[in-house]
Order: sequence, then C-alpha cells, then structure tokens
Amino acid sequence: MSIQRGPISQFMEHHYLHFNAAAMMDAAKGYERHLLENGKMMITLAGAMSTAELGKSLAEMIRQDKVQIISCTGANLEEDIMNLVAHSHYKRVPNYRDLSPQDEWDLLENHFNRVTDTCIPEEEAFRRFQKHIYKLWKDADSSNERYFPHEFMYKMLLSGVLEQYYEIDPKNSWMLAAAEKNLPIICPGWEDSTMGNIFASYVIKDDIKPSTMKSGIEYMAWLAKWYIANCEGKGIGFFQIGGGIAGDFPICVVPMLYQDMEMHDIPFWSYFCQISDSTTSYGSYSGAVPNEKITWGKLGIETPKFIVESDATIVAPLIFGWVLGW
Repeated sequence: MSIQRGPISQFMEHHYLHFNAAAMMDAAKGYERHLLENGKMMITLAGAMSTAELGKSLAEMIRQDKVQIISCTGANLEEDIMNLVAHSHYKRVPNYRDLSPQDEWDLLENHFNRVTDTCIPEEEAFRRFQKHIYKLWKDADSSNERYFPHEFMYKMLLSGVLEQYYEIDPKNSWMLAAAEKNLPIICPGWEDSTMGNIFASYVIKDDIKPSTMKSGIEYMAWLAKWYIANCEGKGIGFFQIGGGIAGDFPICVVPMLYQDMEMHDIPFWSYFCQISDSTTSYGSYSGAVPNEKITWGKLGIETPKFIVESDATIVAPLIFGWVLGW
C-alpha cells in the first residue's frame, strides 16, 4: 500500500541520510512496515514527554490506530492533563542553564516546578482537577470498587468535568484521545507521581484505602493476559521513548511468560526501537545496546532493532510524522 507523503516526510527522506538521522529513518520505516504487516505496537513514555507537548503528534497516532497500547510514567499521565487545563500558566525559562540556587528557590516559592526550560504550574493545574479526581477515588473507595490509575483519569476526562478549564485544543491531548479510544495503558510506579503522592496522603490520613488503587503487580498480570491475546501473527513491537520504568517494566512481560509461566511458545517482541540521549554506557539499562536484551529473553536474533541516540523531543514527533504520512 502506497502512502501519500506530506512535506515533513519528503524533507526527512531527502535530508536524513546518515548517522543518527539515518537510524531515525530506518526506525520510522521499520515502524511503518510493522503496522503494514498487521503488527501491533506498544509505545513507552519516560521523561517529561507530556510536558514537551508530545500530544500534538501522539494523539493523532492514537486516533489513527498507529499504537495499540502505551506504557508511561505517572508523571506523563498527569502532565498531559495539566497541560490541557493550565497551559497558559506554564512558564518557559530559556536561560535555565544560568539559574542560581536562589533563582530555583524563587521558582518554588512561586509554585513552579522546573523541567529543563519549562516550569509546570502544579498548584494551578491541581486546583482545577484535584477535587474531581478525589471524588472519583472516594466514590470508588466507598463502594469497594478498585481501578487502575489511568482508569480513574479516563473517567474524569470522559465525564466532561474538565472541559470548562481547557486551555489548548483538546485534539492535542494524548490522554483525551486515549480515553476516547479506551486505549490500554500500563503505568508502573504510579506512586512517585504528584497525583500518586496526593493519593498516598489520603491513605496516610485514613481517608481512602490503599487497595482502592490497583497495583503495579496487577498491571503486570493484566499486561501478561493482553500480550498473550495480541501476540499472534506479526506480533507486538516495542517503541521506547527514553529509558526508565516506563520501558523496563513492560518489556519484562515476555521473559516472565517464558521463564516463570513456562509458556515456551510465547513470541519475543517483534520490533524494537529506543530513542534516548543516554549514550552507550557501562551498567546502564537506558544506555545498553538492544542486543543485550537478547540475553534476557526479551528480543530475538531476528527482531528488527533500532537505537537513535538523540533528543526524543526532536526525534519522536518526526518518526510519528513519517508514520502518519505528514
């Protein structure tokens, strides 16, 4: 099937011919080929990709069924919604390299949390949706119901209670696009996010039971069932943005099924790409070359493997643009 190429894709094909640029093109074409051969794809989000407004491209990837499941940190779950409801309150600090400790303290005093050159107005954002998410938590707790972190957020988004606060075009929110599709999400280590900390505070105050929120172990068990149900044919690819738990957690489902569940016919991940500025290093998972994953039973010898050692805020939208034909 021939895909009509837009100006971004045409520019990429003409200019990106060598080194990291060529690796990016190989990865993009491999992603596209995987989907054309009826494969499915997991995207994992580490870092602060939601604060980097990846939703401008990722939301369209979701709408066009170019991704079938997402694994992400708790921060990326909540920060997409923060951007949706408090975008005008963000502060950019282009001279962030020159900030003194006092400058950083002043940002804190003004309720800004800095991520590189972008300051997140957490107080402003949470003022707009904390009461709504708390009501969902409390109602579930009172009814002895249990949900995953992303399911509570889906409920909040789909209820429409946040629409009054929208400050960006909602089509640029990947969480809203995911909620509308009921896209499967895995969120390991959610507890270390701001919303996770808030939930923990209610648990400490004996206001909500910890069991009201489903756990990481339950996420892994759910993912195992999903993988078994979706790995036939071309299989499931793994597109990793950054490193960390967002990638480490879900990629382990394959060796777990093979080794611990003794399902010796379970297929490896059938495509692998990592975008990371963590260059190849010693003892680092994020800086490990993809072949190391063969020894852990995650990837096979024949699995197409790509690594782009570059800034994901630059590379990921370009790869998504290629897959979308922009």
